[in-house]
Amino acid sequence: MILIDPPNVPSRGRMWSHLASDTSYEELHAFASRMGIPARGFDRDHYDVPAEAYDDMVAAGAVEVTSRALVSALLAAGLRRRKPR
Repeated sequence: MILIDPPNVPSRGRMWSHLASDTSYEELHAFASRMGIPARGFDRDHYDVPAEAYDDMVAAGAVEVTSRALVSALLAAGLRRRKPR
């Protein structure tokens, strides 16, 4: 399943959501490709999606979840990749 959290992350003058899969990176990359999200938007285990694209992602089938639920789903699926320290 493709998940998206609310656009709560400010960066580069915009607000951003995170788009992730609780199934596989292949599912995530395929969805992102269909939606025209550039590969440079991929960050370890999710894509960064600008707020203005949020509704399009949901209309295409992404499930709205909280940021906490998105991270929990990644952890449960073994797909979470943390930032190196």
